[in-house]
Amino acid sequence: MPWITEHWLEIFGALAGIIYVLLEIRQNIWLWPVGIVTSSVYIIVFFTSKFYADMSLQVYYLVISFYGWYAWSYGTLNHEPKTLNQQPETSYQQPATSNQQPETLHPTPTPLRLAVKLAGVYIILHAAMWYILANHTDSPVAGWDSFTTALSVIATWMLARKYIEHWILWIIVNIVSMILYIYKGLYPTTALFLVYTLMAFVGYREWRRDIKINEISS
Repeated sequence: MPWITEHWLEIFGALAGIIYVLLEIRQNIWLWPVGIVTSSVYIIVFFTSKFYADMSLQVYYLVISFYGWYAWSYGTLNHEPKTLNQQPETSYQQPATSNQQPETLHPTPTPLRLAVKLAGVYIILHAAMWYILANHTDSPVAGWDSFTTALSVIATWMLARKYIEHWILWIIVNIVSMILYIYKGLYPTTALFLVYTLMAFVGYREWRRDIKINEISS
């Protein structure tokens, strides 16, 4: 079919994206290399569709995929609340030696203080992207494009640190994105984001279950 021939790259990116979310739900570290492939594909797709903020977001995804790969590989100590008897903790453990094994990251709720900081970062990103897109590009949806892009930046960083509320942000982003992609005629990507939305609900449920299991075992 001519349509498939013309949109094969977008279809490939959509399939890779579905695999990415499946791995994300299962907390499988292979989500990061799959994410690198997916982001590379969508840099091209969004550039040709004039979704410049989304294209820039894919570049960010590309970079943070390496960060997430490292964080999930070497673990962290920073999710546990400190007590007076605890020594100060660093954000990362050093790579494991013969006497030390890295502690695996586990899903946790986002601390209130961090949530406030992330909200502030989101506001700044949204305003800056909106201004740039509205005044320096031909984007037809500057406001909404910058909205989903800024929120996605925050959600992806939260994923790298395994904060469970990132799923809620993805649900919001995916619903708005579906409307935008229908408007632009990116139907395979619209279908992908519908799957993303449904899977985000599943991911949130599964991560909540994992949090409860860790609370019981700790």
